[in-house]
Amino acid sequence: MRSVSRPWFFIALVTVAIGISYFDRQALPVAISAIQRNIPISNAQFALLQAAFLATYALLYAGGGKFLDTVGTKVGFAVSMTWWSVACALHGFAHGLGLLVLARLLLGMGEGAAFPAATRVIAEWLPATERATAMGIINAGTALGSVLAPPLIGLILLLGSWRYIFFFAASLGLAWAACWLVIYRQPAELAPHGIAGAVATIPWLHLLSSRRVLGLVGAKFLSDSAWFFCLFWLPKYLYDARGFDVKQVSYFAWIPYAASGLGSFAGGWFSSRLLRQGHSLNFSRKLPLGLSAALMPAVILVPHVSVSFALLLFSIAFFGQQSWSGLIMTLPTDVFPLTSVGSVAGLIGFGGAMGGAIFNLAAGQLLTYGAGYGTLFAVVGSLHAVAFAILLLTSGALHPPATNKFHERERLVSS
Repeated sequence: MRSVSRPWFFIALVTVAIGISYFDRQALPVAISAIQRNIPISNAQFALLQAAFLATYALLYAGGGKFLDTVGTKVGFAVSMTWWSVACALHGFAHGLGLLVLARLLLGMGEGAAFPAATRVIAEWLPATERATAMGIINAGTALGSVLAPPLIGLILLLGSWRYIFFFAASLGLAWAACWLVIYRQPAELAPHGIAGAVATIPWLHLLSSRRVLGLVGAKFLSDSAWFFCLFWLPKYLYDARGFDVKQVSYFAWIPYAASGLGSFAGGWFSSRLLRQGHSLNFSRKLPLGLSAALMPAVILVPHVSVSFALLLFSIAFFGQQSWSGLIMTLPTDVFPLTSVGSVAGLIGFGGAMGGAIFNLAAGQLLTYGAGYGTLFAVVGSLHAVAFAILLLTSGALHPPATNKFHERERLVSS
């Protein structure tokens, strides 16, 4: 590989990994109708399964970021993928709710390090003008997995048991982990002496006192509450409220996820283009974030329109959400030194996953006790606007990290 193409080859590998992670986490929601024939699962129990995944996902998102900063991207990502692939296979052995809950807990633990690892790959290999584009491509991997999940799972269900879905997904992950260990190289491995001027190291606990970090965590808490509800409940909404069967979900449920992939790429491309045109980092990140957040209220109208128009509204919202998601996960690479990128990304992801877990539990209870999907979509459609307001109030002006270790550490900790 030529050195100029190596970073983008690694970005492609990471995109595939993120695609596998989203296929794995979508396997249960898409196959839930078939699983319920063997294992009775109520709305509240379905919400519990998603919350179990998100709870450990949140904890290991934060811990996984620190783990990656400690052991490095190569080993850390391989360990993460292997763990969650084994956890995915465990779903296939379940004969009751207990083992499914355990499998979801373990799946969340493994997947928690995925996006911190992706963020570190970008920070290791790419300049600021290309990072948003790269994160957009990687974030499009979420759409890759989600788009492939309904038709592939539908095909597997037609050919055999729902258990084969989880075994198939696990085999993909294990194969990827083996390839990653063989192929990936960190810059230090190729240039042992590195670049002059080591960057600042910020103690993990000090990050928790940073207004900027807390603002990013809070914004992600709200936006991912909306995203994980849509991600996990869209197939079930189509089953319950629109009368879809497995075949119809396989035909149509992929459409909003495809739009999310376009949003991931478009948001990153637009932000990078603004930066290359000479606009400030601050403007080039915040304008696309605001435009992305403005699309999410489309889901408020979903319960009040025909199913075809509802899928269009979902697609608009998914486009905006994943544009937002890729951009907000680029920010740690912009303003924090490499030695802290994984930790900051982990804390941001922790906030997002906790928001998703709490909101999923609340959604299950609300639906169980009589609230309709209309109420939930009204809340979901408003969360990104609040998240963007928090981001504006807490982030300050965005600037690349300085090369002076002492001054940079003081600036970031106090911001």
